[in-house]
Amino acid sequence: MTTAANIVIGLVALLHAWFMVLEMFLWDKPYGRRTFRTTPEFAAASKSLAANQGLYNGFLAAGLLWGLFLGAAGLEVKLFFLACVIIAGVFGAVTVNRYILFVQAIPGIVAMSLLLP
Repeated sequence: MTTAANIVIGLVALLHAWFMVLEMFLWDKPYGRRTFRTTPEFAAASKSLAANQGLYNGFLAAGLLWGLFLGAAGLEVKLFFLACVIIAGVFGAVTVNRYILFVQAIPGIVAMSLLLP
């Protein structure tokens, strides 16, 4: 199960790296506005907030990659960052859009369930 867990953790890290790109660099571009269903006015007004959120997603991706890099010694690091991903996903689903549960929290839950014995 370790290989499967590491593959899914890698995919979760890639997802969060993509979220970072969307929020930090594409937020006010047509693709970003379509993705988040925002108007040009809202995107312009909230650009710095989205960039801040994107930075946090980048930290989540970096933490998961760090845990993968550590190998077996990175179990606690992987668990910590997966817990952060899951909590952020649940919070986002409750406060912003239920869809976040499926694109963020559930992949984190799957990765964590494969990681735990």
